[in-house]
Amino acid sequence: MVISEKIKKQIDQSDYISRDLSWINFNYRVLDQAKSTDKSIIERLKFLAITASNLDEFFTIRVGSLYNYLDYHKHRIDYSGLRELPFRKVLLTRAKQLAEQQQDLFLNELMPDFEKHGFSIRMYKHLNTQEKARVVEFFESTIYPMLTPMVYDSYHTFPILGALRFVLGVVTRSVEDGVDNKKLSFIQVPVNLPRFYEIEKEDKIYFVPIEDIIRNNADYLFRNVKIQSINLFRITRNGDFTLEESDDIEANFLEELKQKLKTRRTGRVVRLEVFGRPDSWMLKVLKERWDIDDDNIFRTKKKGLIDFTGLWQIVGHRHFKDMLTEMPNMVPPVSYPEISNDNIFEVLKHRDVLLHHPYNGMEPVLNLLEHAAEDPGVLAIKITIYRLAKDSRVTAALLKAAENSKHVSVLFEVKARFDEENNLREAQRLQKAGCFVIYGFSSYKTHTKLLLIVRKEGERVTRYVHLSSGNYNESTSKLYTDLGLLTTNDVLAHDVSEFFNVITGHSMPDKYQNLITAPREMKPQLIKMIRAEAENARNGLPSGIVIKINSLQDNDAIEELYLASQAGVPIKLIVRGMCCLRPGRPGLSENIQVLSIVGQYLEHSRIYYFHNKGESQVYVGSADMMVRSFERRLESLFMITDNLLKRQVINILQYNLKDNVNSYLMREDGSYVRKIAGNEPPFNIHKEFYNVHKENLQDLDLTFETEPEVEEEPVVTENGQMHDQEEVKSDLN
Repeated sequence: MVISEKIKKQIDQSDYISRDLSWINFNYRVLDQAKSTDKSIIERLKFLAITASNLDEFFTIRVGSLYNYLDYHKHRIDYSGLRELPFRKVLLTRAKQLAEQQQDLFLNELMPDFEKHGFSIRMYKHLNTQEKARVVEFFESTIYPMLTPMVYDSYHTFPILGALRFVLGVVTRSVEDGVDNKKLSFIQVPVNLPRFYEIEKEDKIYFVPIEDIIRNNADYLFRNVKIQSINLFRITRNGDFTLEESDDIEANFLEELKQKLKTRRTGRVVRLEVFGRPDSWMLKVLKERWDIDDDNIFRTKKKGLIDFTGLWQIVGHRHFKDMLTEMPNMVPPVSYPEISNDNIFEVLKHRDVLLHHPYNGMEPVLNLLEHAAEDPGVLAIKITIYRLAKDSRVTAALLKAAENSKHVSVLFEVKARFDEENNLREAQRLQKAGCFVIYGFSSYKTHTKLLLIVRKEGERVTRYVHLSSGNYNESTSKLYTDLGLLTTNDVLAHDVSEFFNVITGHSMPDKYQNLITAPREMKPQLIKMIRAEAENARNGLPSGIVIKINSLQDNDAIEELYLASQAGVPIKLIVRGMCCLRPGRPGLSENIQVLSIVGQYLEHSRIYYFHNKGESQVYVGSADMMVRSFERRLESLFMITDNLLKRQVINILQYNLKDNVNSYLMREDGSYVRKIAGNEPPFNIHKEFYNVHKENLQDLDLTFETEPEVEEEPVVTENGQMHDQEEVKSDLN
């Protein structure tokens, strides 16, 4: 597929970057981690598997969202300025280029190194006689009884094939009544089989793809029938039926769509991945059946693999544990260096504690909850839950609290994508134990992370509060960078109490003091603070904005940042994922710099910093600058008022801006270049944050002076081209 020069020009002229094209560029940055020869082969496979999982979700949700418009003839104009049909062409072209780079990396750089590290992915035909015998025995005893061939002909309807599952399309020929008949049958690979059959030898492990085993033994299922071809494929279906992802779909149409979907057992096919050279007749049948064309078909080379998410079996194998990066021991929080399991209530009555995960563990939060469950003085516990770990200590503590006759209120977001079943199951457990459980709030998704514990202490009642950017999930807290505040601050405690009353009842407070919430007031408040910085700049006063988020997409917020840039406000944005703002465009955004940090940990914290004439305002919380965060979710940002903790958060921003190991600089055209140390010593925030102490934070404030010049490393972009390093420098200076 080739994108015309006219369409390229239209994309380049837009003042906005397409959300979906920006996401593809984000996945190139993740793929760049898999290319890094500084990492072990297992680490590189891990990042390749992550890109594959990301791409599956992208097609399920974002491409699925686009097809909601295409299939129901609804108009849509992308941020790139393109209508839905030409944008589909661009999007699928860019996605194919990414998939091709995944395959090239796997085949040309990763696979050749497998043998010397003690393993290989071995196809059935390359096994010796003894190894084949073992595989056939496994096939006959375990796989074969699970398989069900499904024929499609004039007597049998087209079977419903599962999304993201391997399917073998078998074309057979038979002579009936003197007529040569060609038929198509399907064999779905059971999802409860491992991705690979493992053959362990003394010095190596062979991983044999299950689908290849089935393909080479398919004659067990087609006795006395001539098999013309056996074709491996995998489909992705539209899984987006939410207003969250369809940003400009009307709400009434969404309800209409939901009603239509009740009569459909599966979503429409948006991607067909095929292995090697599939049978042309079968391909024609599938294209007609699923209303797709060549743009939807992703071809995998004969020696490659479909579905790199299966590599997790190798990454997680017990023999390769020592090849994964060992995480350093967690360190105590800056404001709680003497961390212990002693009475956490007494600690919080005298100081606030800011937790920076994963460098600080979740233990203080879990400790607080578990103490609250047993403490006779605790009267009530209220919490919002978006995602939980398996065998969650949070759930266990809440169940114990209910058992001890405490009032427990839990708002469970059962619409948390891919965690719906787990959340519903855990919510029902709590409800059966006597907890007051709320399954979401109206049509809004509850994304805020709040905990309130009410404790009677003598003649008074103290409220203990935890506010966070991350989930109450002790597993992901070891992998995601997040911020959480533990406090008994009366102002914040009052704000959180009021917010819980909004969630569980009909209260609508006039104003919060240190809390900004969505969907009611977050966007107006943030815009007000951006405008204040612009006014300061116009009046010749110092100004500055630094924002660290996962995604930037809301066009109202982007317009205000453009106007602030034009007023002379220096703006630094640290946006991990997709960013629809164009930095560095003359006359529009010359004073805006955008960084993305992608590395060992997933950057998940959200921080908003405004210079405010030297009296800096700093907010932390759960919300990105997205339409869905501002308008369709319950979100919260909380002000950091404690002087030490404020310095700690500012230091986090400063370290992020200083990083020259995990950072990528966004160019005006939407592409990224890797920031490298050059003559400067390497500064890797995923290591440096383990060494932060109170002494590092004296007289600390962000500076907006020109930073020391760093080198930039060219990276492969969506068109497969390398940026020239000298050209990159001139564009960014």
